[in-house]
Amino acid sequence: MTVASWTLVGAPNARDLGGLPTRDGRRVRPGRLIRTPALGRLTETDLTVLGRLAPACVVDLRDDTETAFAPPNRLVGDPCLVRLPVLDPAHPGFGYLSALLLGHDLTGHDEAARRGAAAAMAELYRWFVGGAAAREGFARAVRLAADPGNLPLLFHCSAGKDRTGWLAVVLLTALGVDEETVRADYLRHNALTVELRAEASAAMLRRRPELDPETARAVLEVRPEYLDAGLDEVRRRHGSFDAYLADGLGVTPQIRAALRTHLLD
Repeated sequence: MTVASWTLVGAPNARDLGGLPTRDGRRVRPGRLIRTPALGRLTETDLTVLGRLAPACVVDLRDDTETAFAPPNRLVGDPCLVRLPVLDPAHPGFGYLSALLLGHDLTGHDEAARRGAAAAMAELYRWFVGGAAAREGFARAVRLAADPGNLPLLFHCSAGKDRTGWLAVVLLTALGVDEETVRADYLRHNALTVELRAEASAAMLRRRPELDPETARAVLEVRPEYLDAGLDEVRRRHGSFDAYLADGLGVTPQIRAALRTHLLD
């Protein structure tokens, strides 16, 4: 199966990271790293496509509170299933953003509401860098990707845009893909989900008619400033992305070499 030759109707922002170029002239090997949203809405046709992709390992970045309210993943074959919950229920941003998305009571989220959804999203990306659960989850995901027995590796969260997006940033940067290319892949979510985001925004406004449409857009989109918040936090805490990989995520030279051996052409 060639790069970009497939789509999933029930997961429109799903994509193969294969084909992206590295700074030293190599390319990410097709069919090795696949990023998706949760797989509970796949169609029968989608399952045929997924069967051809044949992931050996599926990494789920959601926690139990998310999976309890979502349709179960639809999978083909017998991939290794790894739960790596990247979520902190005590983090005010998670609570506020979850309440917005699900139409729950916003009581207790006054400060987050005052600052706005876009600010909460940026804070979330900063937490991706410094939060204990985030460091643990992303670090283990990188180690899984370095093991050829787990390839192809499919990774997802709920919408496949934020936690999934940051893990893609981590993996692609570790492989030597330049920041401009990494950013372009991150921002593809918006072009791939125009109809889906319109439906989700309408549902949010039905549940909470007083909601500012801009608040819904801020939660459902990816934006350059969200990614920048994470990258700025990397520089603030570690000085460089290489140092973040090494010191923040424990990516040793051996792990990085294994990534390049098994994931690059």
